[in-house]
Amino acid sequence: MATRRRRWRLKKQTRKQLQVWGAVAAGLAVVWIGANWSTVWPVLVTVLAAAALGGADWALLRAHRQAVGQDRAWRAQEEARARELSMAQVDALTWQEFETYIAELCRRDGCRDVVVSGKSGDLGADVVGYLADDRKLVIQCKKYAAHRSVSSQDMQKFVGTARLEHGADVALFVTTCRAFTRDALGLTLRQDIVALHRDLLGSWVKGAHLESLIPLNGSGTGRRPR
Repeated sequence: MATRRRRWRLKKQTRKQLQVWGAVAAGLAVVWIGANWSTVWPVLVTVLAAAALGGADWALLRAHRQAVGQDRAWRAQEEARARELSMAQVDALTWQEFETYIAELCRRDGCRDVVVSGKSGDLGADVVGYLADDRKLVIQCKKYAAHRSVSSQDMQKFVGTARLEHGADVALFVTTCRAFTRDALGLTLRQDIVALHRDLLGSWVKGAHLESLIPLNGSGTGRRPR
C-alpha cells in the first residue's frame, strides 16, 4: 500500500510540474508573439487562409463525389427502367415470335445464314447461324415469366445437344426470366455456354451488340472455327 501511495504522489507531482511548465511555455509564447507581432501576423493569416482553402476544397470534392455517385445511381435506374420498357414488348410475343425476334437481333448484329427452327423436337437449336468470324452460333430460346429461373434440367438438355448434335462454336441460352439457378450457372461455366438472362437480353434489345454480350455471362467466348 505504501508503495502504491508513493507512486500516486509521484504521478500527481509530475502532472502538476507538467501543467506549470505548460503554463510557462504558453506565457512565453504569448510574450514572444506580442513582441514580434509585426512578423507573426502575416504568417498566421497565411496559415489560416491555407487551412480555410483546404477545408473548402475538401468540402467541394466531397460534394462532387456525392453528386457523381447519385448521378451514376440515377443513370443505372433509368437504364434498368428503359430495359424493362423495351422488354414489355418482348413479353407480349408468343414463343414462336420470340424465336423469330432473336433471329432478327442476330441478323441486326451481322450474323449470316440465320435460320429459325420454329418447331418442337429441334434438340435445343431454336436459332442457328454464323457470326461474322465464321463461328457457328446455336441458340436456345426460353420465353419464361420474369420471376422464374432457368433450371439445371433446362441447361443440361442444351449442353447435351448444342455441340454434339449441332456443332456449335458459340452456344447461347437466352431467356426472358431474370435468373439461372446456381446449378444451371455452374453448367454454363463448365461447358462454355453463354447465358443471357433478362437484363442482358434487355441490353441486347436496346442496341448492345451480340459480340459485346457474349463474354458477360458464362465463360462466354466459344471455340474458334475448326
